[in-house]
Amino acid sequence: MKVVILMGSEMDKEFVSVFETEFEKWGIGTEAIVASAHKVPEKVFEIVSKNNESDEDIVYITVAGRSNGLSGVTAANSIHPVIACPPHGDKVDFMVNINSTLVMPSDTPVLTVIDRQNVLMAILRIFALKNPDLKGKIKNRIADIKSKF
Repeated sequence: MKVVILMGSEMDKEFVSVFETEFEKWGIGTEAIVASAHKVPEKVFEIVSKNNESDEDIVYITVAGRSNGLSGVTAANSIHPVIACPPHGDKVDFMVNINSTLVMPSDTPVLTVIDRQNVLMAILRIFALKNPDLKGKIKNRIADIKSKF
């Protein structure tokens, strides 16, 4: 199980550092790579092509704003799930980034999740479909959350 985090820019590294820390707590490996679909599309294609040949269970997180070609290019070429989590600062930045992420062409299945914690939990649930130990840990987490209410 591995989460490949693709970032459109070096500026996104701080935003994705939370993912690396949290997945490590769950025993899930991560690989964070800066690969702009606009500036180095060949790098994105190389990463996706290599991972398409892997037997490893992989989920992508794409982090890109403005004109989010990264999520679409990744999803259009990958056999693995792609979850976009656009970075955002202020309200204007959020509106630009979310709109460029939500509008994707047909046959380009980008799932958009805004909250980083929800991205983490969604990916854990995807991996838990084939991993009974992880499924048990998620059940325990849900029970723990419910016990507090």
